[in-house]
Amino acid sequence: MTSAENGMGVIFDLDGVLVDTGWAHKQSWQDLADMEGFHVSDEFFYSTFGMPNYRIIPMLLGPDVADKEIQRISELKEQRYRELVARELHLAEGAESLLANLRSDGFRLAVGSSAPRANLDLILVRLSLHEYLDTCVTNEDVRKGKPAPDTFLKAAEKMSLSPGRCAVVEDAVQGIEAGKAAGMPVVAVTTTRARQDLDKADLIVDSLAELKADDFAKLLTRPSA
Repeated sequence: MTSAENGMGVIFDLDGVLVDTGWAHKQSWQDLADMEGFHVSDEFFYSTFGMPNYRIIPMLLGPDVADKEIQRISELKEQRYRELVARELHLAEGAESLLANLRSDGFRLAVGSSAPRANLDLILVRLSLHEYLDTCVTNEDVRKGKPAPDTFLKAAEKMSLSPGRCAVVEDAVQGIEAGKAAGMPVVAVTTTRARQDLDKADLIVDSLAELKADDFAKLLTRPSA
């Protein structure tokens, strides 16, 4: 029986998973910090990577920062990010072959990202990813971002699949927490975090090139999935 008949799906995070853009997020935060007069350490960046801006900015500016200021800072940061990735944008190693393999095996595929829709649209168009994906969920589509499970639950709903029939691919601790909270097996990629930081995932790899459709089928059909 094929994955299509079984109804299985894979939900990919975007930045650091399907695309090599961690460097652009880091640079955009650093450029913004220089412009606005606050500091973003490497430790802070990596500890919050994968979280939505509305959670990150109060950690930088204080819990009493106004919503309007959060929106202003967030828009500046994402505008700078898009400027950077427009100059240099690459699919992650093994991403295209894995997407093609999953699609040919009947999996439904989605992106579940904390990014704004404008970022996702730029990347999907530039890298011609639309042909592989059934749906996408961004931060505009959910009330709570990662590590809440809403992003992945919404993606499963849009693919007409139960959460237990979907696996998640993530690179961030908050993303792994979101996937587990959604009741989904999680594959972690060590693109932005050390392997020991990702130990709550069901499977850890160093590259998408290590993965095949069979790996996801096994995760989704094992008794504990």
